[in-house]
Amino acid sequence: MSALAGLSTGLGGALVAFTKRRSETLLAGGLGLSAGVMIYISFVEMFPDAIERIGGAKGEGWGEALTTLAFFGGIGVIALIDRVVPEAENPHVHPAAVGGGEDVRHAELHRLGLFTAVAVGVHNFPEGFATFVSAYQDWRLGVPVTVAVGLHNIPEGVAIAVPVLFATGDPKRAFLWALLSGLAEPIGALVGWLVLGAVLDEVLLGVSLASVAGIMVFISLDQLIPNSRRYDAGHVAVYGLVGGMAIMAVTLLLL
Repeated sequence: MSALAGLSTGLGGALVAFTKRRSETLLAGGLGLSAGVMIYISFVEMFPDAIERIGGAKGEGWGEALTTLAFFGGIGVIALIDRVVPEAENPHVHPAAVGGGEDVRHAELHRLGLFTAVAVGVHNFPEGFATFVSAYQDWRLGVPVTVAVGLHNIPEGVAIAVPVLFATGDPKRAFLWALLSGLAEPIGALVGWLVLGAVLDEVLLGVSLASVAGIMVFISLDQLIPNSRRYDAGHVAVYGLVGGMAIMAVTLLLL
């Protein structure tokens, strides 16, 4: 699941490398949909589940306290990673911003593409861990998280492929760099399995779920919703957001 989510960056690269046109309305709706899924599942499923698991082992008071601390701890970790990445090479920047005028040298664009690939890899690492923890707890929780993270990774692939394509004129190279950047997610899942797999009891699993919820809420508020609004001049982003929540609600009811 982590590999599928991570390799979605390659799909974003393919949209740039192998197609001449892409629908910004569809992209806005997709980003909003991903945010809706992440926010809904974080607060409705993962946060209460963490309280229940920790509370069952440590008591109700500890369950609420540790879940809250872990939630904001996850936000702190992803916010720190986001701050460490240089602003000019941050993959959260709207891809059109790197479109490049004629005065921008090809070498600088190529460097920007490569740095963006590295930056996306750094950001994808905790997302791979998030997908792992979700699927480890319950495959029915892992599937929507995988889909949401995968949708989120598509525009990151776009952000990588655009400057590489402008710099080299080689669509295959642009696609390859976007694809390779997604490998950080299965690596993050592997690290999660190696580090936590043998000791993942109810308390640690609850803490991990709460931390992952914090990570996904931050990604939604900091990346998905703002970028969705940049692509959308109307209400498509909001419709996508509400639609993602509705789809997740129906899915949880059916499962």
